[in-house]
Amino acid sequence: MKNRLIIPEQDRHQIEILSMEDMVANESPVRLVDAFVERLDLDKLGFTITTTRFEGRPSFRPQLFLKLYLYGYLNGIRSSRRLERECGRNIEAMWLLGRLVPNYHSIADFRKDNPQALKNTFKLFVLFLKDSGLVSGKTVAIDGSKFRASNSKKNNYNPKKIARHLKYIEEKSAEYLAELDKMDKEETTPVKIQDIKAKLDKLSKSKLNYELIGQKLEQSGEPQLSTTDPDARALLVQGQVVEVSYNMEVAVDEKHKLPIATHVINRNDRNALHDIAIEAKQNVGEKEITAISDKGFHNGRELEKCKTDHIITICAQPEVVNSNEYGTTPDYLVSQFKYDKENDTYTCPAGQILKTKGTWHKKTRERDSYNFKKYRTPACKGCPVKHLCTGKAKGGREIERSEFAQAIEENAARYRANKELYRKRQEWNEHIFGTIKRKWGYIFTDLRGLKKVNGELNLIMTVYNFRRCISILGHKDFLEKIKKWTPDYSKILPFFKNMAHLLQLWCTMIFRCCNISPNFAIAIA
Repeated sequence: MKNRLIIPEQDRHQIEILSMEDMVANESPVRLVDAFVERLDLDKLGFTITTTRFEGRPSFRPQLFLKLYLYGYLNGIRSSRRLERECGRNIEAMWLLGRLVPNYHSIADFRKDNPQALKNTFKLFVLFLKDSGLVSGKTVAIDGSKFRASNSKKNNYNPKKIARHLKYIEEKSAEYLAELDKMDKEETTPVKIQDIKAKLDKLSKSKLNYELIGQKLEQSGEPQLSTTDPDARALLVQGQVVEVSYNMEVAVDEKHKLPIATHVINRNDRNALHDIAIEAKQNVGEKEITAISDKGFHNGRELEKCKTDHIITICAQPEVVNSNEYGTTPDYLVSQFKYDKENDTYTCPAGQILKTKGTWHKKTRERDSYNFKKYRTPACKGCPVKHLCTGKAKGGREIERSEFAQAIEENAARYRANKELYRKRQEWNEHIFGTIKRKWGYIFTDLRGLKKVNGELNLIMTVYNFRRCISILGHKDFLEKIKKWTPDYSKILPFFKNMAHLLQLWCTMIFRCCNISPNFAIAIA
């Protein structure tokens, strides 16, 4: 007896009259991707436009590749081979590309060859957010996160690692040579002798390889060298090497926690504040912007640059310690010495005046140099609290004042006055990195080289903003805003690039009229 509670399957041989348009849901994100890309002029964004030749197979429209990558990253698909398979079996991908199936190599080349254009696409989408009222552009939170590079720890070298390997080779070679001498005396079988010689030959090749890497490292002037991806670096997190990585800097707007600036560097955050803050300021077209960052970004030079470019910083300070090894009392830390800007002097907690000769000295720390002045007072010799401040130091207390001290002090005052605002920084930044790295699984980069990695991670951030817009606006409002939006390319491209673009179009038209190859016209432009 048949069970009437079971839903019967549809007959596979049933003929239906159905178009692809009917098979894609009206509120599917793929429709938004299609509408957005069709509003763009990829030529103006800087995408490589492949011209159709008279011989061979015709080219695909570049819009198809951008649509495919946006759709793929929205759905957690990054591999070009997987994207190729989706084009032949995924109804939404078929609808998006009009049933075309590009080769995986062409798909991969599009992402690899257009890093700057992908960055321009992110910037243009930020302008869309600004025009749609989704970003305020007044206050941003800045943070960085490490993304694993396509380079293993094994293929990352520094002088200590190379020296360690060479020492091991020398020791092992000495052991094998001693073993060979012993075998000669004992008349060991030739097979064992050949085995030892093969090991020595392998060690000799390894030694030569490490010596060549050492020479390359010395010539580069860098503290480390990656052999698979030369731009990748072993980055430190709290003093520990986590992975050979790239560091993605992101500036997040306060209104809807949307990223408005991002780029990738191969160093830590210490010298990164100004570049990401000025990028955020330029992307939203504001004259002044407030940037909040943690103590990893604290650097006097960076704070000074931000001040010059009308960027108000609220950057957490590293813990203040006594500059003298003998002083341990909190009352006599450097922060307790009051600076008099008018007289260029310091007043110590005991009321004595520390003066300077006005001579500038140079100090280099972590490959970064700055100038400073020294402040001293002869009163230290007979001071009754010397044991609390300088202890046994013969020269008394000495204060060093950096050339960037004024910017540091102004930032410190803002930090103390805005601690509630500073605490919101994590809420704005960490959610983004948590979503991208933990939920989506984008913890590494597929590409190699700083420029190409920049392109891919800008693509990821564009997709993140796209997904957030769907959540904030809803499908219908988002689609309406896209259709009404008029992209302004002049705000993301420098003037000379716009002029070069116009010249290229003009040359192309002239040469086409003369029946000359368009590729030649582009080369001339």
